[in-house]
Amino acid sequence: MIPTNRNRTVNSIFSCSKCDAQYFKWTGRCLECGSWSTIKETGVVAAQIKNLKDKKIGAPAGKTINFGNIIGQEVSRLKTGFDEFDRVLGGGLAPGGLTLLGGEPGIGKSTLVLQIASALPARVLYVSGEESAEQVKLRFDRLKLQPRQLEFLDETNLETICATIEQVKPALAIVDSIQTLASVEVSGPAGNPTQLKAACAKLTEIAKSTRVPIIIIGHVTKEGSLGGPKTLEHIVDTVLYLEGDKFHQFRILRAVKNRFGSTSEAGIFEMTGLGLKEVKNPSAAFLSGRGEPVPGSIITCLIAGSRPILLEIQALVTRTNFGYPQRRASGFDLNRLQVLIAVLAKRTGLPLESYDVFLNVIGGLKADEPAADLAVVLAIASALKNKNLPPDLVAFGEVGLGGEVRAVAQMERRLMEAQKMGLKYAVLPPTKEILKSSGLKIAHINNVKEVIEKIVK
Repeated sequence: MIPTNRNRTVNSIFSCSKCDAQYFKWTGRCLECGSWSTIKETGVVAAQIKNLKDKKIGAPAGKTINFGNIIGQEVSRLKTGFDEFDRVLGGGLAPGGLTLLGGEPGIGKSTLVLQIASALPARVLYVSGEESAEQVKLRFDRLKLQPRQLEFLDETNLETICATIEQVKPALAIVDSIQTLASVEVSGPAGNPTQLKAACAKLTEIAKSTRVPIIIIGHVTKEGSLGGPKTLEHIVDTVLYLEGDKFHQFRILRAVKNRFGSTSEAGIFEMTGLGLKEVKNPSAAFLSGRGEPVPGSIITCLIAGSRPILLEIQALVTRTNFGYPQRRASGFDLNRLQVLIAVLAKRTGLPLESYDVFLNVIGGLKADEPAADLAVVLAIASALKNKNLPPDLVAFGEVGLGGEVRAVAQMERRLMEAQKMGLKYAVLPPTKEILKSSGLKIAHINNVKEVIEKIVK
């Protein structure tokens, strides 16, 4: 029902219940987050805000510090017992740091924090607003974990949780999840934007004052972003995403924000019956189940954080039975696939307009790096021509709209990883970089037309 203007203050302010954006008039769709029917009238009036702006508040000037006199100190981090997790954090949990861990339901967020809580030899406080102590104990038993010094708190009241952290002062506090917390100082049910911001701000304050690192678990939306207002990601110190297909065994932990380390690192885990297991050699894991050579199969090399990873890309090209050809992709951007198909058809003359194209990245990973373009082009051309590519061939490079193949970053490291895994041939774009890798036969390709003429044929 659209609100009328009869029974409201002339200068009322309307706010979005999802992202907390504010407007001076009602609208059906929020312009910030795009949600429909979330704009509600609030009790704040514009006149009150104007009075606050006009009122001058006297305050003493702050004391400045000469930055040149500051001596840097090495922060003593808390090691979680998982090298992959510590790698993403930058070496471990920083004292007083607030870490937000997000991911799709069933991806393994709670499993990961339970394993961390069990591996730490120091006292850990586990706060759960979704599960009882008996349910958490069943999880530990299923994973065959024996927590050493775990304190459990079944509570959703924010003030009680903060007081418990101050009293217990554990080595690590885990909150599962922030969407269940509610403060008596803030109106509204648990999970609304106001409660989420209040909970995040209060936990940040407690973490800084007690120097206790806190991990909070957050839910994600259908679009894959963290639920709640975007300000949550600005308040916390670190934002981690646990990605992957829950129907595959591999999971990738990425940092999209990290005040205590780099955001370029990535941790790789394998989901087993006993929880998440660290993958020390990702290339060997992703290529372990590769079968006999078939048309449309090729290996490419991507950079995940600071490590090169070899994985297999498969393409299937079949003649379309309808007027409009289908394009499907798993683990690869569909729009990018459409562009590469158009470049192939235009620059090489391949009749792809009458064929269905299906692309799959093996292992459940997402090949979102431009370096995978050349491998995708080779896989599609190989599948269309029904020609096998050498099983020990690796290809990487970015493909432009003109059909040219461009160089990508860290080519030397990619070649070293391919050589370490026993590959013999490499298809690369021309580069000014001096490649020192020995043992690989390298073919430099200038454009996609050469791909068809020299490699596929």
